Amino acid sequence: MAELHIIGRIIGATGFPQNSLFCKWGVHTGGEWRLLSGLKEGQTQVDMPQTGDMAYWSHPIDLHYTTKGLQGWPKLHLQVWHQDSFGRCQLYGYGYIHIPSSPGQHRLQCVTWRPLGSWQDQLAEMFVGGGPQLRSPDLIYSGADRYRLHTVGMGTVELELCVILRHFDRYGVES
Repeated sequence: MAELHIIGRIIGATGFPQNSLFCKWGVHTGGEWRLLSGLKEGQTQVDMPQTGDMAYWSHPIDLHYTTKGLQGWPKLHLQVWHQDSFGRCQLYGYGYIHIPSSPGQHRLQCVTWRPLGSWQDQLAEMFVGGGPQLRSPDLIYSGADRYRLHTVGMGTVELELCVILRHFDRYGVES
């Protein structure tokens, strides 16, 4: 079987309206992929930067997959959340990024977005907080009904990933 090893970190995020951010992440793969070691989802700590607008997490990612085919190549999906001084959490953005298919070290940026909602939702968000969220997180990485959403761009999450491929040449893939 071909093997894919992903080693890296979620460095942090920038460009969001407020600081005090954390990130929930997960990896989605097709049915032919099997996770040998590592966690396929996790959450960073909350970072409240004293200076600048960059929230630093430096959260480790270490995954080892096996597969018999390329279909369903892994995607990393992200949710960035804001935690206020009362401990309430508000969604600030969704995003996803394909894991690079070429071996080596990669510095990636994942742009994020959030659902906009109606004008009533926006007014309630301004006074009460919260805001619209996706019913199914699968919409983050599957393009099925995402085109129907009204969204607004949010900040950017920065990642650093090292990709190691093994035995893909046995399946006709050159690395």
